[in-house]
Amino acid sequence: MTGQRLPDGFAVQVDRRVRVLGEGAALLGGSPTRLLRLAPAAQTMLNGGRLEVHDAVSAQLARTLLDATVAHPRPLSGPSHRDVTVVIPVRDNPSGLLRLLSALRGLKVVVVDDGSAVPLHENDFRDAHCDVRLLRLDRNRGPAAARNAGLMACDTDFVAFLDSDVVPRRGWLEALLGHFCDPAVALAAPRIVALQPSDSAVARYEAVRSSLDLGLREAPVVPFGTVSYVPSAAIICRRSALHDVGGFDETLTSGEDVDLCWRLNEAGARLRYEPIALVAHDHRVELRKWFARKSFYGGSAAPLSIRHPGKTAPLVISGWTLVVWLLIALGSRLGYLGSVAVAVFTGRRIARSLASVRTEPMEVAVVAAHGLWSAALQLASAICRHYWPVAMLGAVCSRRCRQVVVVAAVLDGVFDWATRGHSGTDDDVKRVGILTFLLLKRLDDIAYGLGLWTGVIRERHAGALKPQIRT
Repeated sequence: MTGQRLPDGFAVQVDRRVRVLGEGAALLGGSPTRLLRLAPAAQTMLNGGRLEVHDAVSAQLARTLLDATVAHPRPLSGPSHRDVTVVIPVRDNPSGLLRLLSALRGLKVVVVDDGSAVPLHENDFRDAHCDVRLLRLDRNRGPAAARNAGLMACDTDFVAFLDSDVVPRRGWLEALLGHFCDPAVALAAPRIVALQPSDSAVARYEAVRSSLDLGLREAPVVPFGTVSYVPSAAIICRRSALHDVGGFDETLTSGEDVDLCWRLNEAGARLRYEPIALVAHDHRVELRKWFARKSFYGGSAAPLSIRHPGKTAPLVISGWTLVVWLLIALGSRLGYLGSVAVAVFTGRRIARSLASVRTEPMEVAVVAAHGLWSAALQLASAICRHYWPVAMLGAVCSRRCRQVVVVAAVLDGVFDWATRGHSGTDDDVKRVGILTFLLLKRLDDIAYGLGLWTGVIRERHAGALKPQIRT
C-alpha cells in the first residue's frame, strides 16, 4: 500500500498545532514530534498550509506530510454505501440489535449470533429496512471470531463492524468512506460518544472520559501517536486489507482491535480517526460493571506486549527530560540546581538540532518548555495509572514519595478535567464537577492498573510495564 498514489483533487491541510519555522523552511510537530524540512519547491506548493494534489510531485509531498503526521487529509467524496457491508457480532442483546438495525436503513447487514442463550431467527428482522443475513455460531467464540465469520460472508469492497450496543449518527458513513479515496487507507474509525444522557456521576464521567472516546482531534492511527489504536466497536475496513493480515486474532479475549490496528500498520497500511463521524455507545454506568470493564481493558496490555514488543510502553520519554523531573522530585536545593542545568543542556541540544532552520531563541525555549510539560503529564499519568501499586508502596515508605504521588494525582486529574471535562457532544448533559471527576479518574486508573498487573502476572511477561526512554 505504501507506493499507491493519491488521486488528483485530494488535498491535505497542515495541522494547526504544527509550528512553522524559518519562514516556512521547516515544520515542527506531529505525533511523535518531528522536524520536517521543506525544499523551496515544496514551500511554494503549500498555500496557507493547504496542498492540493494535481500531479506526481504534489502527490508525493502530500503523502510525505501525511506520513509525517503533520497534516490531515481533505479527501474527495468516497465510495458508495452500496460498497459496504455492515457486520454486527451479537450475543444476548436482541433489543440493542434491533435498535442498531433501525439506524442502518438501506444497507447490507450480516448479523453474527455468537452463541446467544436464546438464538436469533430471521423473523426477528422482518421489520428491518435493510438487507439482513443471519449467521449463527453453535457456541460463544468471542467477538474476534464472530467478526471474522461475518467478514468471510462479505463480498463488498468495504466492511463496517458495529457492535450491537452502538447507534451511528447521521452522516457517519459518508464521513468515514471519504478517507478511502486514499488507496493506502485500510481502516477508518469514528468518534464514539455516549448514547443517552444521564444524571448519574459515572454516566457523566463516561460522557467525557470514556475509554472508547478518543477525543475531538482528527489523527492518523499509529503506535505512540495521539491515537495509537481505535476500538472495534465501530470501524470501517478495506476488505482486501483485512484478508491480507488474516482478520482479527481469535486467540485474544481483549485487545483484538489494538492488535489489528498494529498489524495493519506493520503491513504498511494507513489508518485514520475521524471525529466528525459520530457513533453513540450504550456505556456501562453501573459502578461495579464500569470498574470491571476498565480492569478488563487493562488486562489486554500484557498479551499485546508479547505480540508487539515495545508498543505497549506506558511511558515514551526523552532521557534528558526524565532526568530533569527526577531531580526536581528529589526536593532538594541540589536537585533543583541540577534540574536547571539539565534543562539548559536540553535546550542547547534542541537549538543545535534546529540550527539549519532560522529560529528565534524564544521559539527554541517554547519547544523545550513544551517537551518538559508533555513529559510531566506523561509521568503523572503513568504514576497514577500503570505504576500505582509501586507508587502507593513508595508513598507508604517515604514522605517525599508521598508528596510526589499527591502532586501527580492532582496534576493529572485537573489537567484531564480541564481538557476533557467539557468535551461531550450534548449541551444538555449535566457537566461533571471537578471533585467527582478526580475521584472517578482515580478509580478508572486503579481499575486499569489492576487489570494490567494481573495480566502481567498471568502472562509472566513484564513488557507492558517497560517504559521507552529515548535519547
